[in-house]
Amino acid sequence: MEKNIAVIKGDGIGPEIVTEALKVLDTVGEKYGHKFHYTDVLMGGCAIDATGVPLPQETVDICLASDSVFLGAVGGPKWDTLPGNLRPEAGLLGIRGALKLFANIRPAKLIPALAGACPLKEEITKNGLDLVIVRELIGGAYFGKRSTTVDENGVKTAADTMAYSDYEVERICRVAFEMARKRRKKVHSVDKANVLDSSRLWREIAHKVAAEYPDVEFQDILVDNTAMQLVRNPSQFDVIVTENLFGDILSDEASMITGSLGMIPSASLGATALGLYEPIHGSAPDIAGQNKANPIATILSAAMMLRYSFNLGKEADEIELAVNSVMDAGYRTGDIMSEGMKLCSCTEMGDLIAAKIRT
Repeated sequence: MEKNIAVIKGDGIGPEIVTEALKVLDTVGEKYGHKFHYTDVLMGGCAIDATGVPLPQETVDICLASDSVFLGAVGGPKWDTLPGNLRPEAGLLGIRGALKLFANIRPAKLIPALAGACPLKEEITKNGLDLVIVRELIGGAYFGKRSTTVDENGVKTAADTMAYSDYEVERICRVAFEMARKRRKKVHSVDKANVLDSSRLWREIAHKVAAEYPDVEFQDILVDNTAMQLVRNPSQFDVIVTENLFGDILSDEASMITGSLGMIPSASLGATALGLYEPIHGSAPDIAGQNKANPIATILSAAMMLRYSFNLGKEADEIELAVNSVMDAGYRTGDIMSEGMKLCSCTEMGDLIAAKIRT
């Protein structure tokens, strides 16, 4: 199999972690007879520096012509004073919209070797933590109408519109139910239906879709209660589906209780096999260029790409098993380092995981 991958290394630690992930991808390719062709494109702060905009049209065109898109991280304090439409994060929103990627998939799983890094008590995590958040990605407040006005008295008012259409809710709910069928057959739909009209529509459509999946257990849950339950009893969750803003917040919370943001991958998917794969953490400019970054979330994002865009489940399993094996052997980057473990650099971690795949 040969696949063309658009690579956005991005800012901060992005180039370092992407390099290690591509090393692992190439190792898998060599072992199983696949060839991955990479095309570097610009997005984020580096794109602003080179072209004046966070998402050049050339990047969009190359991504659309590729089989998948692989991303490191974007952003940093260097560009924080720019207007919102010219900040690196605008490139991220723009590429999701341009590629029509409406579903963000974020697994949160507590690896046994890192159980001690979980901030929750052992009595809470003893039943395990293995859930997936399915977040609607191109609707809601992040893509709604925005305005900032000043009245005759000099009072400034800003507004962001959280809007959803029925078909947007329906398609993301179907993604969640289909995923639940392949897992433990349970879906929690998160909303704020006691307050928001958009959430009342969300709940109506979620119930409509749920009726088509009688084999999947279904429950509504308010977003504030979800945030509480994630730290009270996370083992109750299997698949959580929610809108863009709520999903952004809840997925970071769920990821943090696994022990480290540096361990969590993500996939952004649409109606085709073309997807965008990236770690959930930021660009960490404070350690950029120091070979200290944790590349595991990016490497696991490569595994998700193999699984969801290329239908290479065995190869994806190979990467995930190699990561677990290296963790079990006690190797750690600085962010997950603990007493008695073996500290390694970003490059060394990539080498270790690649070597485990070879053997």
